[in-house]
Amino acid sequence: MIVIDGSQGEGGGQVLRSSLALSLVTGQPFTIHGIRAGRDKPGLLRQHLTAVQAAAEVGGARVSGAALRSCELTFEPGRPAGGAYHFSVGTAGSATLVLQTVLPALLCADAPTTLRLEGGTHNPWAPPFDFLVQAFLPLINRMGPTVNATLVRPGFYPAGGGRFDVAITPAPALQPIELLDRGAVERVSAVARVAHLPRIIAERELQVVRRKLGLSQDALTVEEVDGSAGPGNILTIAVQSEQLTEVFTGFGERRTPAEAVAENAVQQVRKYLAKPVAAGEFLTDQLLIPLALAGGGAFGTLGLSRHAQTNIAVIRSFLDVVFETERAPTGYIVRTRSG
Repeated sequence: MIVIDGSQGEGGGQVLRSSLALSLVTGQPFTIHGIRAGRDKPGLLRQHLTAVQAAAEVGGARVSGAALRSCELTFEPGRPAGGAYHFSVGTAGSATLVLQTVLPALLCADAPTTLRLEGGTHNPWAPPFDFLVQAFLPLINRMGPTVNATLVRPGFYPAGGGRFDVAITPAPALQPIELLDRGAVERVSAVARVAHLPRIIAERELQVVRRKLGLSQDALTVEEVDGSAGPGNILTIAVQSEQLTEVFTGFGERRTPAEAVAENAVQQVRKYLAKPVAAGEFLTDQLLIPLALAGGGAFGTLGLSRHAQTNIAVIRSFLDVVFETERAPTGYIVRTRSG
């Protein structure tokens, strides 16, 4: 039984989600204590409990401690199985993080899978749906499986109520990939979305993006979203390069001017473009488990955040894998190999 300290590193929900994902893939049971000890409200919240329940259903697992606000959990997986699944967070908690939990096991499962996920799709504390579709999943598809995700209804924080569907065709094994740099930048574009809010908010955001990044008008799009449960605003800036697409976001908040939302997203883009690396901070986090499961691969990045370092520590608890980080003139290169 692997013992995981949930308070290690940044002490958030990623420790639990990565443990669940890796337990499903490797078949190794684990117990975790101090769940989300580094957060203001420690223990399992609704989205974390949904992730546990989803992992248990996909892997036929035995679980103890799966209750709201629980700080300890034991998870004993069976064999992950493809099929049709429906998981609902029931709040604005992130449905994309539930996908993050079960996806690694389903990429190499015994049969194709369809997932219906409900909850938050555009949440400031989780990968937004646009990031998954444009940045992360295309790289997963290059590793062998085929994963397609479709947004049915957006779910903005704090109302939630979103839904997206995912179809997964598994592969026998994940293949390593190398993304040492991004190559030439081919296009930078921005989309500002508003739901139940004035269109002028999106237009003001795009004015800042156009001025700060020098984009042409045809690279800017305003979308007025229908069908969401509540109001919301998200600005998405996509940097399309030869090797991949990176996505950066700014989330609208009450009492935060549209210009400040845009400025935050622009600064993320400028930091990324300052060096020719492939992966930004959040894509770096997402690539660690797939490359570890592939037993190899490498990518260029601006560096490893505390969140990423915590994730690496959890991965090493389940897999005999080595992460090597080397300083390069253009940033850092992270290499993965079997131990």
